[in-house]
Amino acid sequence: MYPRFWSQPIRYLRWAAHEKPAIFYSIVVGSMGPITLLTVPPIRRRLGDFDRETIPLTYPVPEGPRKPVPEGYDDPE
Repeated sequence: MYPRFWSQPIRYLRWAAHEKPAIFYSIVVGSMGPITLLTVPPIRRRLGDFDRETIPLTYPVPEGPRKPVPEGYDDPE
């Protein structure tokens, strides 16, 4: 017989750790994800690791007139 979770949660967790360790520890590791999501970014910033500069999505257009294209390399018209 297994203990019911809502009436005896600590006893149920101890039973699950012994009888069904794969399920128990997968739930433990999976529940750490949201906790990590909330705690790691402030710790990183406190240690001096800031977000990187964003990668440019376009090539910057140079200012001024366009240089002439050498003969033979121009687009055919």
